[in-house]
Amino acid sequence: MSFNDRTTPLDLLRTRRSGKPRDLAGPGPTLDQLHEMVAIAARTPDHGKLFPWRFVIVPPEAREALADRLGEILMAEKEGCGPRDVEAARQFATQAPALVVVLSTPVVGHKVPLWEQELSAGAACMNLLHAVHAMGFAGGWLTGWAAYSDAVRDLFGEAPQKIAGFMFIGTPSRPLEERPRPALSEIGRVWSPRG
Repeated sequence: MSFNDRTTPLDLLRTRRSGKPRDLAGPGPTLDQLHEMVAIAARTPDHGKLFPWRFVIVPPEAREALADRLGEILMAEKEGCGPRDVEAARQFATQAPALVVVLSTPVVGHKVPLWEQELSAGAACMNLLHAVHAMGFAGGWLTGWAAYSDAVRDLFGEAPQKIAGFMFIGTPSRPLEERPRPALSEIGRVWSPRG
């Protein structure tokens, strides 16, 4: 079954693959397509209707500015940071045609546990990747140092928010690789009252 097989909803789920952001090329989605992807991503389980996630679309014309900011933040935060590190941060920010930053935005002190709110943010990321695939593109979900930097987070939101992922979107420039998948016997079982 190929990446392009989207005949049925189950085929769509079976064929979704992550694309390496550095291998995602144009064409990328339009702004209208990105808005539709985000709307689909927001249809995720959400105990308490808290919407504990936000989506920040970084438009193409802002990607160089983001690259500059990531380089500056890296230089300020990483001791011994050199030009190669800064260039890697720049490449991170500018890879793939489209970028959506997903934030986990928990409602602190709410009766819905923080863990459930964070799970909902992860589900929103996965829904976004499903929407990306359904619309004929590929996506890659990255974190890395930038996702754990408060200064980078502050470019998109504020505490107690956290970056759940940098979602890079584009068209695969090479066939997507199938990663090893565990056998069902390794990851699932049928519960029995006898243990």
